[in-house]
Amino acid sequence: MESTEKLTDTNAILAYLYETFPLCFIAEGETKPLKIGLFQDLAERLADDSKVSKTQLRVALRRYTSSWRYLKCVKAGAQRVNLDGEPCGELEQEHIDHAQAMLKESQDKAKAKRAALAPKPAAKKAPKKVAVPQRPKTERPAKPAPKVAAPVVNYVQAQLTDLTKKQRVNVKLGMTPVAGVITDINKEDIHVQLDSGLTIKVRAEHILL
Repeated sequence: MESTEKLTDTNAILAYLYETFPLCFIAEGETKPLKIGLFQDLAERLADDSKVSKTQLRVALRRYTSSWRYLKCVKAGAQRVNLDGEPCGELEQEHIDHAQAMLKESQDKAKAKRAALAPKPAAKKAPKKVAVPQRPKTERPAKPAPKVAAPVVNYVQAQLTDLTKKQRVNVKLGMTPVAGVITDINKEDIHVQLDSGLTIKVRAEHILL
C-alpha cells in the first residue's frame, strides 16, 4: 500500500519533483526555463497524489524559480519547457530583464549580508616609538674677545712754523692719518718719510700733530 504521508519540507518536495519530472526540474547543473502556467499543470498532474498539497507545491516552485541557478538560465535564446521537457516557446525580453534584475538584487543582498557577518579587521596598533640616542653635546668654540676700539686721537692741524726736521707727524692720506718723520722743509713743501718707507711731499695743511 502506497504511503500517504505528506511532504512538508520544501527541500523534500523539490527532491520529489526532481524524481517525478526529471526532464522539467533539473536537480544539478544548468536548469531550463519553465512553461508559463506550469503550476496549474503541476497541480492537475499531482491532484491524486496525497504526498503534496497545492500550497507546498507553490512554495517549492517559488524557491526553484528564484534560485540563482534558475535565474541564470533565463536568457536570450533559451526555450521554455513543460513537465515532460517539451519546448514551449522562446523567452520574451521582459521576462529575461526581470530575471536578471532579480538575480542582481539577490546577489547584492547576499554580498551585503556576508560583509556584515565578516569579522572586522583588528585595529592597527600604533608603532612603538624607538628612542633615538641623543648626540653628545659638543663644546662650542669660545667666542672671540670683542675688539677693543682704538683710542680716539684728537689731531691738530699743523702750522708751517711749528714744523721742524726729524719731527714725527701724521699725514692726511684718505680717511686715516699715516705716521711719518719730516726729512726736509723747502719753503711750503714738506718732505715726509712715512713709517712704510715711502717719502712724500705735502703742504702744511695736510699734516696733523
